[in-house]
Amino acid sequence: MKKYSLILLAAMLSVVLAACSMESGSKSESKSSKEKGDMVIGFSVSTLNNPFFVSLSEAAEEKADSLDAKITVVDAQDDASKQASDVEDLIQQKVDMIMINPVDSSAVSSAVESANSAGIPVITVDRSSEGGEVISHIASDNKAGGKLAGEYLLTLVEKGAQVAVLEGIAGSSAAIDRGEGFNEAVKESVEIKASQTANFDRSEGLTVMENILQANPDIEAVFAQNDEMALGALEAIEGSGKDIIVIGFDATDDALKKVESGEMAATVAQQPDLIGEKAVEAAVNHLDGKEIDKAIPVELKLIKK
Repeated sequence: MKKYSLILLAAMLSVVLAACSMESGSKSESKSSKEKGDMVIGFSVSTLNNPFFVSLSEAAEEKADSLDAKITVVDAQDDASKQASDVEDLIQQKVDMIMINPVDSSAVSSAVESANSAGIPVITVDRSSEGGEVISHIASDNKAGGKLAGEYLLTLVEKGAQVAVLEGIAGSSAAIDRGEGFNEAVKESVEIKASQTANFDRSEGLTVMENILQANPDIEAVFAQNDEMALGALEAIEGSGKDIIVIGFDATDDALKKVESGEMAATVAQQPDLIGEKAVEAAVNHLDGKEIDKAIPVELKLIKK
């Protein structure tokens, strides 16, 4: 009986030791224990053919370098399918963190879920994801920015004025939120005669605005959901010889020059550099085992002459 008890005790000790060993191993493999020099962040950017996202990604790279972390930036070229493929490549590279600036907030959900399944944390930047688990979202309050633009437009036109809206990429949270904020501000006071997508692109903004003016010659003001479209619209307006109020969004260098010259009425200023820096900072803090906020807002303001 005594011998049997000793054997039983030894077996129990073996189980306890094995459990402790397994627990210790899982802790050592946790990404939160990574040394900063070993941290690798993958960053999928919607496009690098837009000054806003160039500034954002360059600031992210500089911030990563200053924090002794590595970052790989990939350009989705405004193609949701390419972005999904890019994220899968980052997963295969076994990066420690994936930051995504979605082309399409709905379409990116499957890519976020793939990263979740691989155990790689995800942060969204400037635009959100409708699905999957995201540990933090860093962005301006786009709805508030749209409202800011709408409220200012109302100070420049009379009640009942005909207004056009150039929308960003359909399905992107930035386009949705800016549109909602603007509409909330102006819906009781002006008539939105046309609201069409120009995909955040300057050349499309030119073409779409030309078409809008042909169909609606009495348009008095335009809200473009980014400055690239605003600049395209401005070119179309100048070609028509009309005097139409243009308000943009982003405060890019080209737009700021147009505001200063009086050709554009205003632009809502985001801070792409700060968005990029805060995103990397949040990524590194998370990998370093620190708590980060689920939503990290970046201040914006209206720039007018």
